[in-house]
Amino acid sequence: MTEHLRAYNSLWQVRNDSWCRLEEAADRLTRPTTAGALKERYLAVCRELLDRLGTVEPYWAYPGSPQFGLVQRLFTAGSYEKFSQAVGRINRALTTESYRSGDVDNAGADELDMFPADPRQLEHQVATSADRPYFEVLVVEKMTEAQERALRNEVRKWRRPDDEFVYELVVVSSGDEALIAARLNVNLQAVVIRRRFSHQSTRDLSTLSEFIDTAVTTELADHQSPEERAQILAVSLGELRPELDLYLMTEIDVEDIAGRLGQYFRRVFHAREGMLELHLSILQGVAARYRTPFFSALKQYSHRPTGVFHALPISQGKSIVNSHWIKDMVGFYGLDVFMAETSATCGGLDSLLEPTGPLRESQQLAAQAYGSRHTYFVTNGTSTANKIVTQALVAPGDIVLLDRNCHQSHHYGMMLAGANVVYLEAYPLNEYSMYGAVPLREIKSKLLALKRAGKLDRVKMMSLTNCTFDGIVYDVERVMEECLAIKPDLVFLWDEAWFAFARFHPVYRTRTAMASARALRERLQDPGYRARYEEFLATAPETPSEEALLERRLIPDPARARVRVYATQSTHKTLTALRQGSMIHVFDQDFDQKVAEPFHEAYMAHTSTSPNYQILASLDLGRRQVALEGVELVQRQIENAMQLRDAIDNHPLLSRYMRCLRTSDLIPEGFRPSAIEQPLRSGLRNMMAAWDQDEFVLDPSRITLYIGPTGYDGDTFKRTQLMDRYGIQINKTSRNSVLFMTNIGTTRSSVAFLVEVLVNIARELDQNISEMSLGEREHFERAVYRLTEMSLPLPDFSGFHPAFLDHSGSEPTPEGDVRRGFYLSYDDTNCEYLSGELIEQRLDAGVDVVSATYVTPYPPGFPVLVPGQVFSREILQFMRDLDTPEIHGYLPEFGYRVYTEKAIEMVSESVGSARNGHRSAEPAGAPTPPKTPRKKPVRRDGSNGDGNVPEVGQDELLGQQFPGDAVDPASTQRP
Repeated sequence: MTEHLRAYNSLWQVRNDSWCRLEEAADRLTRPTTAGALKERYLAVCRELLDRLGTVEPYWAYPGSPQFGLVQRLFTAGSYEKFSQAVGRINRALTTESYRSGDVDNAGADELDMFPADPRQLEHQVATSADRPYFEVLVVEKMTEAQERALRNEVRKWRRPDDEFVYELVVVSSGDEALIAARLNVNLQAVVIRRRFSHQSTRDLSTLSEFIDTAVTTELADHQSPEERAQILAVSLGELRPELDLYLMTEIDVEDIAGRLGQYFRRVFHAREGMLELHLSILQGVAARYRTPFFSALKQYSHRPTGVFHALPISQGKSIVNSHWIKDMVGFYGLDVFMAETSATCGGLDSLLEPTGPLRESQQLAAQAYGSRHTYFVTNGTSTANKIVTQALVAPGDIVLLDRNCHQSHHYGMMLAGANVVYLEAYPLNEYSMYGAVPLREIKSKLLALKRAGKLDRVKMMSLTNCTFDGIVYDVERVMEECLAIKPDLVFLWDEAWFAFARFHPVYRTRTAMASARALRERLQDPGYRARYEEFLATAPETPSEEALLERRLIPDPARARVRVYATQSTHKTLTALRQGSMIHVFDQDFDQKVAEPFHEAYMAHTSTSPNYQILASLDLGRRQVALEGVELVQRQIENAMQLRDAIDNHPLLSRYMRCLRTSDLIPEGFRPSAIEQPLRSGLRNMMAAWDQDEFVLDPSRITLYIGPTGYDGDTFKRTQLMDRYGIQINKTSRNSVLFMTNIGTTRSSVAFLVEVLVNIARELDQNISEMSLGEREHFERAVYRLTEMSLPLPDFSGFHPAFLDHSGSEPTPEGDVRRGFYLSYDDTNCEYLSGELIEQRLDAGVDVVSATYVTPYPPGFPVLVPGQVFSREILQFMRDLDTPEIHGYLPEFGYRVYTEKAIEMVSESVGSARNGHRSAEPAGAPTPPKTPRKKPVRRDGSNGDGNVPEVGQDELLGQQFPGDAVDPASTQRP
């Protein structure tokens, strides 16, 4: 059985498929033609499946121990007809999820009722619960079957027809089984811990170990008091499923225990007196997460008759329903969309810019769900969210460390803020024409170089993308920890545009910005951490070299380090929200004292005064969804991704032309100390080990499909095969790969459809190859060779021209003034257009050529050139070798927009004068605002070439003092 289970990626799949196979085998047993060896075969199958299900069924309320026990007894007694009927009813209820509404067909099988009760009461409950959300409550206590039955009957007794929800109980007797249930059962919304539970199960849990960590309660022991064990279990459950409501029931010293342990539980009850109150509290706890203040207010507003005398004719659909020509708009969108349209901020609604009512409550609920201290809704995408955070934190002249391959909104945000940017280089994957992520060593070396130059006081922020588009995930906590050891007040902006879902899976969560910020803050506050820090200093060399600091794991001084973390997330990209619905999450110790006011101003600067209320309401609803079922949705997303991987790589035809890139393909060995090549496919324990140890890990929900052997480049495969022929949409391609991403809306049927499409493509390709002429075959093989053997070297950042560098400090550092580089081009006389050949001629003559604009090819989607950057031969060669028709900032008819030699000479002289004089508030060389609009060359077709243009009080700071280092001079920075 163990060998068979290895084909699965989760116990959910094991359970679902086992019930389906059991129904099929049970049906075969009842057929007259089944006899002899065939019957013995199906009996063996049923026996194996029942044994397998017996290990997992205790963790769900349906079918529950009574029904599953009866099914086993019917099989043992040889009542195969009744056995088949019972299995069929259960499997249909599980498949259709009809058990959630009580609509389970138990006709003729009264003894199969989950919780036997008065038939009249049961009939009334089934009739009234069909539309009520269903959930399950875990009870942790040693009980006999009679006690368990009595508890369930008592809970049912307290139900009322007007309850908003309906729930059933799951009872386990030990702490390790409680954690297993929390891991497996996504229907759980609350846990009730009672005094009498054991620390370890007496059941054999070995068959579960491949899929879940069964050794999760090592801190629990028999010698501990019930209260100590309850506290340890509550902490473990909170780390595993932070959304669960935890309750404690005890008979002894309930008042004292509530005072000592209340922080770990939503409520503490006396066991003999609190059953009704517990029942009501469970319902109230779920109702608190179910609340959607803004959506509810908007829905209520849409039902009110109003007179519209403001500037929104579409409000309540009035400009549409009376129209003779656009009534089909209502038919397509539905009337409710327009009924909810308003520009009013009263009448129960709220203002996005100054929220005081339901919108403020919605953002507070979002902060609880995502683990932040503050959360802000954004209605025009994460591009704007990135600019808001950057402008709130960065002042002109501040130094920012920025991932060069980040989204273009960060580059534009730095330009708007006037930052001096140090670009961080990610490791290259030349074979696949993509970049990975920025190594920690690269980050530390840049910080230490700035420290040596005496500029650490000006370093304000670092921004990284987590996870990258291709699924590379940072060890967020370690990055922040080591950076704070060098720069104790460094602010971190983590772009989690494609990672909003990660909060709601226990393995993913550890590498998210908000969870890492909270963990780091708690560690720095731990009294034991000071001793570890003193030990760290004692073992450090007296005068550590930079190489030693780069090699050693650094830890920050708890007395000086400040945890200041921001995350921007595209809720609409990976969770449920309307297009452009995004969030900003904040975990900043100094937010109220230092950032609240500038953040408000930046938010006002970038946020519309007429936000789309439907987007805001969808963010409210999306938060409700993940707060109540996020674990289930994300787990299914991962499972679907793993199913897709297995289907592709195990298919004999597909595996000849394409394969899914593994962790070892995308993350070099030096960044994987776990040395696990495929943690996604070697069991949860290995995956958890990799996510705990490795510098970078791979998001399982991203499937990079290597298609070099097909002869198609990524863009052609995307357009001509996937989109044009089959309507399959994907976002990213590289020269020889395409990226598939599963999300919380992906189904197994959609995965099956994609596999079917890929097989069709491979089959046609296989046939075409077999029928090629010699010339065609030679052409095809050259295309394959170019995509598989000829790697495309990825260019490093060539550097800013000295005219855009800051020349202060004791030694040169690479930060560039991107705002000066950008606005200089607004005077058209400073610019000219040069072809790649002319640029190479100037480079050969020793003349620097400087870009006047951002040049961003799609794919790969990151700026190859930024304003103020010098051209290199490697960049020109890379641009020539690109197989992409879309390049922002490059006009094929004219070439690259660059600065004239005279303009560079003028700026260089200005910088030299500023260096010899004093540093002004405005960066040297910044031009005056242009009096005329910026000109663009006229194309041969008469157009001007316009394309899709992307959106465009501080304490004293000290650097980390290592043993033997001189203390950095204090420098008071602008607020």
